[in-house]
Amino acid sequence: MIDKHIGVQGTEKREAFENELRIDLLGEAIKQARKQRNLTQEQLGELVGVQKAQISKIENSVKNARFETILKVFDALGAKVNFHVDLELK
Repeated sequence: MIDKHIGVQGTEKREAFENELRIDLLGEAIKQARKQRNLTQEQLGELVGVQKAQISKIENSVKNARFETILKVFDALGAKVNFHVDLELK
């Protein structure tokens, strides 16, 4: 169904769609971890050193957040972060 409506894997439109989806999942993971630790956005912001509005933006649209800030958020939440990078040989 995704191939039909968005495009097949490897196309520019499909790659953009999948990147958006990953970004949304990251924001949702932060939100769920914050709630599991019974923290408000304001409390998490204080732990990280940013305003509540910045935490809200990260949870709703990570696109505009600095990578360093996202790492600080995960650190404040006591979350372990793993990165997996696959490089395609051309």
